[in-house]
Amino acid sequence: MKQKNILRNVLGTIIIPLIALLITTILCMVKGIRLFETSNHLMVFLRATASVMLTTFALSINLNSGRFDFSIGSIALLSSVVSATVCMNNNLSVWVMLLLSIVLGLVLGLISGSIYILTKLPPLIVSLGVTLLYEGAAFAFTNGYGVSFVSNSELTSFPGIFNYLLVIITALIIIILIYDHTKFGYEYKALLSGQFTSVSMGIKEIPNTLACYAIAGALMGVVGFISSTNTGTIQMSLNFGSIVTMFTAFLPMFIGGFISRYSNDKLGYLLGAVTTALISLCYARLNVSSSVQQITTALILVGFLIYLNNENKIAGLFKRK
Repeated sequence: MKQKNILRNVLGTIIIPLIALLITTILCMVKGIRLFETSNHLMVFLRATASVMLTTFALSINLNSGRFDFSIGSIALLSSVVSATVCMNNNLSVWVMLLLSIVLGLVLGLISGSIYILTKLPPLIVSLGVTLLYEGAAFAFTNGYGVSFVSNSELTSFPGIFNYLLVIITALIIIILIYDHTKFGYEYKALLSGQFTSVSMGIKEIPNTLACYAIAGALMGVVGFISSTNTGTIQMSLNFGSIVTMFTAFLPMFIGGFISRYSNDKLGYLLGAVTTALISLCYARLNVSSSVQQITTALILVGFLIYLNNENKIAGLFKRK
């Protein structure tokens, strides 16, 4: 029985990314190409995995607590704008830019959380206001021209298989340690399961909330860093243009929720990011237009949600057969 449960958990954990790998590989083979033709394709895959995983972590931290945060994309934008500009003007290394992006993201997240607590407005409303504030700040900081450091060989030296693997593994370990093996993590889970009861028992909700916003902001600082060092440019986003970053996390977050039944939810978010990265690489290899990509991804998300909502019915049909 124990071996059967272990096999079930392993299968439940890896089944979705395996299906995604199988389908994307077959689609590429039909077109006469390979999904991973060169090491560059592996690097693209790992970069997408890292960015989506970090965004999923950042979104889920507050969303699981009922706080819908639209501002995470604007945090990635503003932190990367400031860190890139500072490092360019002072001839600093790419690793200093990474550290600066993390610190700036943490501070911006903390500011966002503080505004939410002080105003006592719904988090959705606060996050929309913060998004406009940070987008406007980034626009003003660059006079609307954005940032370009394509010719700066130091600041564009980060992209690489090893570095992206380092980001993925380090972030996964840190998040698991923080949320599964610390007092803060235990209190976070207690607040999720019963806010009133947890507060009555002495758990301080406000410091926990601020920490959640700060951690999410730090993660988005890394996302902004990865995106900017890949292209060497940072384009400005206004009128909620940065919100699109958040939507990349929905599918992997739901996949991670499904996988968490069989293993750790943090591992689930990683595998959800792997799944979406495989799909994105397949789009690129098949030269699928952006409009078709958006429609296809939306259909995959809707289909997965339909399955989750009707899982028991579907399982019942197979049992009858």
